[in-house]
Amino acid sequence: MDLKKVERVYTAYASVYDHTFGKAFKQSRESAVRGLPIKPGFRVLEVGVGTGEALPLYPAHCNVLGIDLSDGMLGHARRRVEQYQLSHVTLQRMDAGNMELADDSFDIVMAAYVVTAVPDYRKVVNEMIRVCKPGGRIVMLNHFSNGNKVIAAVEKLISPLCKHIGFRTDLALNTVLEGTSLLVASKKKVNPLRFWHLVECVNKKNGQEHEMVYANGYASLQA
Repeated sequence: MDLKKVERVYTAYASVYDHTFGKAFKQSRESAVRGLPIKPGFRVLEVGVGTGEALPLYPAHCNVLGIDLSDGMLGHARRRVEQYQLSHVTLQRMDAGNMELADDSFDIVMAAYVVTAVPDYRKVVNEMIRVCKPGGRIVMLNHFSNGNKVIAAVEKLISPLCKHIGFRTDLALNTVLEGTSLLVASKKKVNPLRFWHLVECVNKKNGQEHEMVYANGYASLQA
C-alpha cells in the first residue's frame, strides 16, 4: 500500500475511528501512555497520532508533538486539543518515513498501531531512531506476528486482505528490530484479547550505555 492510499484509507476512517477501532484499542493505548516515565521538560513525539485519543493523557509538564499523514485524522486531533486545552501539544501533518525533524530531538517516541500500517516499516523505524536521543526510549504498541506456527500461517494468509484496510498481520518484532540500535527493555501483551504487544526499547545508537532499573514490571533508565 502506497502513501497516498494509506492517507485515503485513514482519512476515510477519521469520522468513525473513535467509535470503532479507537474504542477497541482505547485501553491498550491508555496503558502505553500512562506507563511512560515522562520527566518535566521531556520532549515526546507521537508518531501516527490519529484522532489524538491519547493526547489528554500526557502530563502538562512535557512537550508533545503529534504527527500524522491524514488530514482527516489531524482535524479530529486538533478539536481534541482545543477541547481539553492542551497547550503543551503541537500537531503537524508529516510522513513518518520522512520526518521534517532534527536528529536527537526527543526523549521519548511513541508509535501506536503504526509499524504494521505503513508502506515501509524500516524507513519509519529508522526515522524514529534518528529523531530520538541516544539512550532515549522508543515505544511501540502493535500487533506482531505470533511465534505459534499455526497462528503465524493464518496471519500470513490474511495479511494481503488486511492490507486493503490499512495494516498487515504477518510482521514479526524480530524482523522490525533486526539491524537497528534498539534494545528491548520490556515487552508485554495488552488488550484487546492480549493480541497486542507493548514494546519498550532503549535507543542505543552511538554506543550509548545506560543502567536499566526495573520497577512495577516497567524498565526505566538511569544515566
